Amino acid sequence: MTRDLTSGGRSREYLRRPDGTPVRVLVVDDEPALVELLTMALRYQTCDVESAGDAAGALRAAREFHPDAVVLDVGLPDLSGLELCRLLREELPGIPVLFLTARDAVEDRIAGLNAGGDDYVTKPFSLEEVVVRMRRLLRRTGVYSPRPTPLLVAGDLTLDQESREVRRAGHLLPLTRTEFALLGLLMRNQRRVLTRTQILDQVWPHNPDARGNVVPLYISYLRRKVDSGRAPTIHTVHGVGYTLRPAD
Repeated sequence: MTRDLTSGGRSREYLRRPDGTPVRVLVVDDEPALVELLTMALRYQTCDVESAGDAAGALRAAREFHPDAVVLDVGLPDLSGLELCRLLREELPGIPVLFLTARDAVEDRIAGLNAGGDDYVTKPFSLEEVVVRMRRLLRRTGVYSPRPTPLLVAGDLTLDQESREVRRAGHLLPLTRTEFALLGLLMRNQRRVLTRTQILDQVWPHNPDARGNVVPLYISYLRRKVDSGRAPTIHTVHGVGYTLRPAD
């Protein structure tokens, strides 16, 4: 499965509702590693993401989270994804559903569409394909219209993804290209702990020679520029990874 979320250098269309709030996506799959990758890919597009590993959890999440779209695996441990799609449509009429399936037969595709699915992606797939198809579904159903949302905010820290300017309490911070990419990743996932492996996959996707020690090195560079003399925003969770929390 391809992990590159920024291939080709194309500009992103940030997935936002008309009111500017993040699009909500529910990911349902019983493979934790796949759920993690899909969550990262969608959060990279500024989506708000919840996940479930089975049908029961998906129904609970749908009632509490009220997603705008669902990424749904056909094969679940407790109920067919096709049947779950019908149940979700009863809870949330008209919600777009993107099926994930390991089956590529025409009859399987027809079954998914007959169950209420709007589109499907066959495993193995690239994460970029999932994002593109999800974007098209959301645009088709009117959940969002292509509109850039370039500004990331975490307390008094701002990062403009178009002008590539970073400011802390209004003061401009000069960052290198890699520091900017790392800070952007932390800000898009603020309050969430990212492991070294996750950070390597996102910030250094085309560098197989990059090692885990490059992550703490660049974290230290960022801290000197972002947190020096100020309340800390970048935190180490020992034995796990790193997280960014807005300063109080």
